[in-house]
Amino acid sequence: MRAISRLFAIALLATVLFAGSSEREEGIAAFNRGQYSVALPKLSAAARDKSDVTARTFLALTQAAMGNCKTAIPNLIATPPSSTDLYRLAGLAAVKCFSSTGDDAQAYTLLVKLGQRFPNDADVLYLTAKVHMKAFNDATFAMFQRTPASYRVHELSAEIFEVQNRYSDAVAEYRKAIEANPKAPELHFRLGRAILLESHSPEALQQASEEFRSELKLSPEDAASEFQLGQIAQVEGHTETARSHFERALTLSPDFVQALIALGKMDTQAKQYPQAIEMLSHATRLQPANETAHYALLTAYRDSGQMDKAKAEKDLLDKLQKPPEGEFSDFLKKLGEKPPAQ
Repeated sequence: MRAISRLFAIALLATVLFAGSSEREEGIAAFNRGQYSVALPKLSAAARDKSDVTARTFLALTQAAMGNCKTAIPNLIATPPSSTDLYRLAGLAAVKCFSSTGDDAQAYTLLVKLGQRFPNDADVLYLTAKVHMKAFNDATFAMFQRTPASYRVHELSAEIFEVQNRYSDAVAEYRKAIEANPKAPELHFRLGRAILLESHSPEALQQASEEFRSELKLSPEDAASEFQLGQIAQVEGHTETARSHFERALTLSPDFVQALIALGKMDTQAKQYPQAIEMLSHATRLQPANETAHYALLTAYRDSGQMDKAKAEKDLLDKLQKPPEGEFSDFLKKLGEKPPAQ
């Protein structure tokens, strides 16, 4: 339970002092110093007063920090929501206790409540990520152990390879998944995408195109496959074929932002400015933070001579491209990463 003690020791250093008995105050001070064996008897004495919510909660936090989650949990989850700071700390400790004892269902349920109450809290978000990551790892291990011949094993392996940028390995695993279950939806689409991620050579474009067409045979209304075929046709210089695929994708999914952008760009190049602006404006309404959509709309306004509107789009784009300030952004810069898209 070292992680629990560290998390709350750090958090509690900044909390307000709670008025009350000397045992409680001394117990809280000992807890903040990490002296749990000193805090335990003092907080136990203070918690004899059943009306002292603060003492009971800090006693439970101390018990959790010492690894006694079984005793701590009842008082942790009994902390009333009206005691905002205590409720937050108790909830976080309870989630860690539930997770450490394998009671994932209770951990998820409590995390949902904490997320609703504290949607922008860094500790709540961090713990949510940790718990979900653990659940993913546990489920993945179970799947590989219990169903090693399943096409899902190959599919998940391929997805993991994609994350690692090992695209040739991903392609091989998707092919194995398709061999195991030729009629499974999405596999041909994922294979086509992995092929394109690995290479844009003419051979790769042809192979990917075949996979997207195979996906459409299984799922005739798959807008994503239509869009991918449009992109391939555009790269190959088949403009009208590309347009037909993009239009088909948009017919199947009217709010398909990437298809709107693709068609808007084509209309701009064809000097069909009113149509381009309509599509690109729709795209920016659907995704206000989409820089590609705003840049395409800026271009359409500029080329059509609407310079005031083009300047307004440029101002919006400048704001979107300005990196957010803060510790997390600085941390990402050190890692060489970009902040997630908003």
